[in-house]
Amino acid sequence: METNNAKAAARLARAAFRDHAVDLQRFLIRRVNHAHDADDLAQEVFARLLRVRDADLVRTPLAYLLGIATHVVREFRQRKHNERIVFDSEVTDDLCDNPDQAVPAGVAERLELQDRLERALEQLSPTHQLVLLLVKRDGLSYAEAAKISGLSIHTIEKYLVEARAQLRVRLEV
Repeated sequence: METNNAKAAARLARAAFRDHAVDLQRFLIRRVNHAHDADDLAQEVFARLLRVRDADLVRTPLAYLLGIATHVVREFRQRKHNERIVFDSEVTDDLCDNPDQAVPAGVAERLELQDRLERALEQLSPTHQLVLLLVKRDGLSYAEAAKISGLSIHTIEKYLVEARAQLRVRLEV
């Protein structure tokens, strides 16, 4: 017998799929550039939505869905990045062929900064992450980000300022 939480999560997932599957697919395709990857990621997003504990508390399903999608895309990119570094990286190949040569200037620093930025982003709340990524990474206007997230333009502005301030603090050495 399903628990009340599982039933609420199933209702949320059905409604989110019915009302927002197209928006989710568009969101994912813009970030991964391949429809088959977007399909796989959409399945993962809905699988995670089915595991939400307090689904009755979700007031803006699209924003919640896109928050989950943001995490799924980040994990997907990290896996792809790790695969590329290990198997496809010209730098790695060059270092293996010529171990006496130094690492090209800036590569280690860029990788370390990227790692620090990813860790700092993970520490932001899901809503702050979503707002920051929609506006800064995806280049959406405040109005577009507000429409997608279900937040007001004022809240988008506020969360963007807060997210940037939190990142600055976390990235200080």
